[in-house]
Parts: sequence; structure tokens; C-alpha cells
Amino acid sequence: MDNLLLEKSGLTDQQRIVVSTELQTKKKSKLVVFLLWWFFGAFAIHRFYLDEKKGYAVTMLLLGWLTLFIWPFIDGIICLVKTVDEVNENMERKIIASVKMA
Repeated sequence: MDNLLLEKSGLTDQQRIVVSTELQTKKKSKLVVFLLWWFFGAFAIHRFYLDEKKGYAVTMLLLGWLTLFIWPFIDGIICLVKTVDEVNENMERKIIASVKMA
């Protein structure tokens, strides 16, 4: 997180506005992740929504039944607590990098 603040500090006010606006349109919502997990967790739809580690989502989709769907249940909790924030941070880093290059 501190590294992200350092990256932001080198931006002009106009660039910060662009980053903020673009992040608001692209960031992933914890509410949406929760609803997808709650209703479709056994199908790993929440992982596909996060658009991260698609191989992980496919594996969970195919093998989740072997764990009696305990794996998708625990994964949903992890997504809500940690993964959504990580995905949004990575997205913000990419946006900052693209704004700096422009």
C-alpha cells in the first residue's frame, strides 16, 4: 500500500483525477463478489468476475464437488476479505502506469 502512495505522489492533479475516475469505473465491488459467491459459489462465478487466475476458477469449477463444496465456500470468504482489495490495488497500479506513460 505504501508503494502505491509513492506511485500516486508523482502524479499531477489532473493525472490523479484521471486515475480516480478510471478506477471508479473499473474497480470490483465486494457486494457483487458476495452476491455471486452466495448464489453461484459452487460454479466459481465470483472468480470469473474478478478476472484473476482463470485457471484457478476453472479448477474450482471442476473439482469443487470433490471437497463437497467446502473449497468454494472458503474461497468466497477469502475473496471478500483479501482478493477484491488486491485486484483493485493491481488495477490502480496499472492505471497509474498508463497515465504516467501518456
